[in-house]
Amino acid sequence: MGFSRMLGAGFVLALLVAPQVASSSPALMPMPTSYVAGSGAIALTGRMEVTWLGLRSALLDRVVGRFEKRLDTLSGRTYAPEYGPVTALRLSIDCMADDTRMLSVDMHEHYRLQVDTDGVRLTADGPAGVMRGLATLLQLVDHTADGPVLDAAVIEDRPRFAWRGILIDVSRHFMTPATLERQMDAMELAKLNVLHLHLSDGQSFRVESRRYPRLQKVAARGEYYTQKQIRALVAYAAERAIRIVPEFDTPGHSFALLTAYPRYAAQLPDAMDPRQVYVDAFDPTLPGTYDFIRHLYHEMSRLFPDVYFHAGGDEVRGWQWTQNPRIAASMKAHGYADPKALQAAFTTRIARFLEHDGKVMMGWDEVSEAPVPQGVMVEAWRGQKYAAAAASAGHPVVVSAGYYLDLLQPAAQHYRVDPTDTLSDMQKAHVVGAEAALWTETVTDEMLDARLWPRLAAMSERFWSPQDICDPDSMSARLPAIQAELQVLGNQAQSNTYRMAARLAPADPQSLLTLLSVTSPVRNYARNHQAWQYLHKVPITEQHFDTPADIAAPDSFAAQAFNRDVQIYLSGQSALKPDLRARLVAWRDNDVAIIRLAAQYPVLQPLLPVSAELAALARAGLGGLDGGGHGWRDAARHALATAHQQIEASATTKAAHTMAQPPADLVQDIVPGIEALMMSGRKI
Repeated sequence: MGFSRMLGAGFVLALLVAPQVASSSPALMPMPTSYVAGSGAIALTGRMEVTWLGLRSALLDRVVGRFEKRLDTLSGRTYAPEYGPVTALRLSIDCMADDTRMLSVDMHEHYRLQVDTDGVRLTADGPAGVMRGLATLLQLVDHTADGPVLDAAVIEDRPRFAWRGILIDVSRHFMTPATLERQMDAMELAKLNVLHLHLSDGQSFRVESRRYPRLQKVAARGEYYTQKQIRALVAYAAERAIRIVPEFDTPGHSFALLTAYPRYAAQLPDAMDPRQVYVDAFDPTLPGTYDFIRHLYHEMSRLFPDVYFHAGGDEVRGWQWTQNPRIAASMKAHGYADPKALQAAFTTRIARFLEHDGKVMMGWDEVSEAPVPQGVMVEAWRGQKYAAAAASAGHPVVVSAGYYLDLLQPAAQHYRVDPTDTLSDMQKAHVVGAEAALWTETVTDEMLDARLWPRLAAMSERFWSPQDICDPDSMSARLPAIQAELQVLGNQAQSNTYRMAARLAPADPQSLLTLLSVTSPVRNYARNHQAWQYLHKVPITEQHFDTPADIAAPDSFAAQAFNRDVQIYLSGQSALKPDLRARLVAWRDNDVAIIRLAAQYPVLQPLLPVSAELAALARAGLGGLDGGGHGWRDAARHALATAHQQIEASATTKAAHTMAQPPADLVQDIVPGIEALMMSGRKI
């Protein structure tokens, strides 16, 4: 027999009202396995009554409490009893079992939602399924002329992949615990279940070590997580059915570790040489190296309960070993033909250390280039051929190739990649899941929300939804609504963006944002100036992240909407012409405001050619829209040629590292629409 509990007087729901019809289909992301729209909608005007038909626990009580607050926030309504009697909506939750595999790669996340005249019924295999179902229920909130409603629907849903994650690099730039908690709130809404924290690299080591205190004194650069903070983050994640997988990268990417404990280095680190950040490695022939790593990993593994422990293993510079005569002699004496063979021996020992601590080692795909224990999980980041090779060798595989968000590519480009592209059925069986990655050489704490979201929500759909849900146009149409939901529920992408703009242009941040709303930062690491300096062997200088390119988003919703509306207009929808014209006039005339701002704030002067280019493109669009006058086509062709050249300069990683980049590291995003108008020559 079930029992019910009245939640407080915050947000609640009333009875299903048949005549109430939602204004449009809800924007769901990730799309569920099965979605059938119902008729009618629930008016969100009263309290919510929860009936527990199965398992009830303190965890689930907190989950429902969090859901209620979010529902209140999304609706904008609060319950006021003085306005008359309220009929409560019955929310029935049937959690069929207390999942014994909760917070493991095998946890149960299936759920079923039914919203109809009898109320809402949520059935789930376990607590994680309840969380996933409630996240979907929030996306059924809509707003009509009569107020907020909840759309009727029947949804059956389960994840495609068990591992759906995001790597956040906190080594290059430190992210505060509050910022990480905010990302986990959004992850819960997006049904992501793994937070892979990259906690050490050449730049820093970010966790308090009581056994090796020089790590926080020397290698942390003044910012690190205390062990108490780590435990709090792990607990916060668990409340949202999110596992935290730590990464402490060895034997390469270890400059910070080795500046604190240089006796384990293959080549003596020079703290004054910034180039060594990219290359320093441990000496795998020293017994002391293994003692150090074993004790360090043992201490760190006690902080993170997840069974998986990422030990890195990527981008080891073999010359660090071969150019050390003692290491080279040891390799020859022990029969290691090359650095890959030596690294395989190192990996095997590390995997055994971790196994002794009850952990499964995870490493980047380089660790599988020579035979290592089959149980080592391989993260394929360099391409599908490495996923295929690791899977063929019997390794469990997580795919991150194609999902590197620090490339600053728009969501649709990542979305087109499927985690199992080109793999055979046998190889696919070894793919446990996928994760996006955000390396933070060019991302500060203030920028993190906007560099992750909403693109990460699109990635979550490729990881959760059935493989045949893969239409980039459908995803792009839903993404702005998902961004709005995230923003209402606490994501700070837009608020931080406004703050950064107001800092640069306090007299008129809106004009700056108008320009940045239709431009995006250069792609494929062109924004990483230190990487360019390293590759071109010029002095490495500090890069600051307080420029317009750090504010602009990889996805320009305003430009995407314009480009889409141009195509609709050219297909015969002439009623769009006044609106298109108004947008073009606004972009053209915004140049005057940017000129004024640049005179007032010299930091904005690099934007002058960017704004002038946008104005030229807008004039070209107006010429195509209105028929233009004499000579407009020549100016339009020049503007488009310039814009295309600027886009090509970072279209590939090779181009990004060899071609001169456009002014202010920004590219124009309305080019497809302008080009279509110009080519049409249509007068309507």
